Amino acid sequence: MSESARKDTPEQAEFRAYCREWLAANKPGEPSVRLPQSPLEIMTEDQLSYLQAWQKSAYDAGLVGCDYPVEVGGGGRSNCQTVANEEMMAARTPFFPNVIGLGMAAPTVFYHAREDVKSELLPRLFSGEDIWCQGFSEPGAGSDLASVQTFAERKGDKWVINGHKVWTSLAHFAEWMIILLRTDKSHKYDGLSYFVVPIRSALGKGVTVRPLIKITGETGFNEVIFDNLEVDDRFRLDELGKGWQVAMTTLLHERGAGELQTPRAGGMKNKSTHAITAGNVIELAKACKRGEENSAADDPLLRDKIMRQLIREEGLKQNQRRTRVQALLDHPMRLPLQNKLLASEIAQQTAALALEVEGMRSSLYLADENAPAGGQWPLAYMNSYGMTIAAGTSEVQRNILGERVLGLAKSK
Repeated sequence: MSESARKDTPEQAEFRAYCREWLAANKPGEPSVRLPQSPLEIMTEDQLSYLQAWQKSAYDAGLVGCDYPVEVGGGGRSNCQTVANEEMMAARTPFFPNVIGLGMAAPTVFYHAREDVKSELLPRLFSGEDIWCQGFSEPGAGSDLASVQTFAERKGDKWVINGHKVWTSLAHFAEWMIILLRTDKSHKYDGLSYFVVPIRSALGKGVTVRPLIKITGETGFNEVIFDNLEVDDRFRLDELGKGWQVAMTTLLHERGAGELQTPRAGGMKNKSTHAITAGNVIELAKACKRGEENSAADDPLLRDKIMRQLIREEGLKQNQRRTRVQALLDHPMRLPLQNKLLASEIAQQTAALALEVEGMRSSLYLADENAPAGGQWPLAYMNSYGMTIAAGTSEVQRNILGERVLGLAKSK
């Protein structure tokens, strides 16, 4: 029995047994298409269809949205999403495609939207039928998020939106976007308001989505241009001018505050994807030959480096467990920011170590049949930089931890 299971309440224990039994009978088979390493890199309809079908199946079985009220499409349970997540991770299921919807949009909509909007949008978000994206960054506003200039002008009971969002993951498949907009140009923070807006239904009618091709060849990023898009006022979240406060709800969950409440299954080991873990680097080291008899795993220096990564991963895992201790949550940003910062940098270090294990063959990419592990590790390393930038760069995270958590002087 796992340590988590030993601490289960009676409701959680019963639900865990149900999840385990259902997953044993319903875990999806090997996909016929190559899956991306992350849901943010879904590029084809075939990839999306496979992953959407899996999320819908898990939702119908009650493994998604467990802790949300039944009235908004949830399961009506208490502290059970963590259980479902743990069992899906243990079963090594595919990830869910609607990662932005589940991890950021759902809690933001739930805490700040009108009741009719919650009931309308959340069920299809949980099921994965509607994919969501996030409209925060702009060409002139990245780390300084409060400088966004995409403007919403009020006309009766509607708002007309004009502007430009960028680095918008999944916008090419998204039905809806959570978006931070400027509604008053005379105030930086109080001039911001928060909306949910339709994307797919407005293509060519006020919305243009253009892919941004990365050095990896993937097209998960997009830019989204708004040209007189009209949306109803009921899709405004919270009060006018409270957009910055609503955005903090989104960012706290993006940085990990709601991680244990968010269905983030992943780690399925198949020909299509490799989890970025030191354990998989060990497998890689055993497979990478050094001469006729030895492998990279026989190199004492590499063995030491891999062990250091295992220790870092275990330290991160134990730190994440602390989020269950209420007494340690006196500051809402402390543990989420720590975990986001460490998780992104540890993943980058692990991918870099894998390239060192591969040696010269780390220059071979996905299309080369001689590439170790199907060329997944060079791809993982290049993509790892996105994780140290998303939700605020590592430098921003350190500044926030230093200034707002530790009380240090502001950096200059």
